[in-house]
Amino acid sequence: MGSGEWCLQKRDSFKSETLVGNETVPEIGCLSIIVLGASGDLAKKKTFPALFHLYCQGFLPPNEVHIFGYARTKISDDELRNRISGYLVSERSASPSKDVSKFLQLIKYVSGSYDAAEGFQTLDKEISKHETSKNSLEGSSRRLFYLALPPSVYPSVCRMIRRYCMNKSNLGGWTRIVVEKPFGRDLGSAEELSSQIGKLFDEPQIYRIDHYLGKELVQNLLVLRFANRFFLPLWNRDNIDNVQIVFREDFGTEGRGGYFDEYGIIRDIIQNHLLQVLCLVAMEKPVSLKPEHIRDEKVKVLQSVLPIKDEEVVLGQYEGYRDDPTVPDHSNTPTFATVILRIHNERWEGVPFILKAGKALNSRKAEIRVQFKDVPGDIFKCKKQGRNEFVIRLQPSEAMYMKLMVSFIILLCRSESYYKLQKHCIYVPLLNLHID
Repeated sequence: MGSGEWCLQKRDSFKSETLVGNETVPEIGCLSIIVLGASGDLAKKKTFPALFHLYCQGFLPPNEVHIFGYARTKISDDELRNRISGYLVSERSASPSKDVSKFLQLIKYVSGSYDAAEGFQTLDKEISKHETSKNSLEGSSRRLFYLALPPSVYPSVCRMIRRYCMNKSNLGGWTRIVVEKPFGRDLGSAEELSSQIGKLFDEPQIYRIDHYLGKELVQNLLVLRFANRFFLPLWNRDNIDNVQIVFREDFGTEGRGGYFDEYGIIRDIIQNHLLQVLCLVAMEKPVSLKPEHIRDEKVKVLQSVLPIKDEEVVLGQYEGYRDDPTVPDHSNTPTFATVILRIHNERWEGVPFILKAGKALNSRKAEIRVQFKDVPGDIFKCKKQGRNEFVIRLQPSEAMYMKLMVSFIILLCRSESYYKLQKHCIYVPLLNLHID
């Protein structure tokens, strides 16, 4: 596959069996999960906590699963465990501390370079040792490599995995890699990166993920839109005035400035997380829930987005960003961005989709805010009180609520007669009511 060529291949659903020759072998062997970049911020705050939640829910049985951390930092197993233990929290466990202790014992650490054979050969020996101890010869063995790394090292890491760390079981199993955003800096670098990885692994071995799609309310967007009669007739240009998709953080780069400065808020948040949410909000109903059908509808939305106008973009950088020693003194990398996207199709013509993202702001939240148009022939002067809204808060404290116009009536009456009751009523002006 040459540079700039994408390989689209239908992926089978996950199966617990592997085809070896003409026989189907059940996947009863061990699973090794290797977190590359294990000493970094992403692994500490996101990857290991996610694995811990899977462990607490029974998806990572300790008799089958072992977790390996790999990074350049020279630390011991216990030092890695101490680094991540404070980020492991379980709300579903009756004994959280006990679960944390058991989970940490599944983790082993290997130190090595990302572009040299020695470290990956050591890693392969440790994985093989674990597979042998779990009697993997009686079943298939599986190796899952999660790249919690900047994309600049993806090619070298993938080459090392391909040469030294592939699954060696004679009874099947698999080797898979998981890559996340940001995937390159622009279209050209993304296509080149895809080509380089595609030469090393088949498409079913490569998992490109966006962790924002794992959020509970993001996963519920399709159900919310297409399984509720309440929303179906309202979700269009005739009723909706604008859609705001907002991501706010109340902290800055905090030591990650060197990494962040290479990409900025647009590449880091808007062109992946917020665009994925936009697609789910704006897409038409897919013919089924198969990944290919959902992907096709998302692509149609993106193909319908008009070129962005300069006057509909606002960029900014918070004061103090360049005080981070890892950030260049004259950096103009944006830490805040607002952009208006306009979708040129029958459903959304004329409805602005406003995407906002920023760091070091005065609050932390991520939400979808759907603002409806004013009521025609309004006799209550509702414009002074604000529009009807439907809000989906993605984080923190996930919630959905509607903003409606209602009239609160306070009755101050002395008489029980209907006539006097009406005469002495006092009406409080229209108020905004949040129904949570």
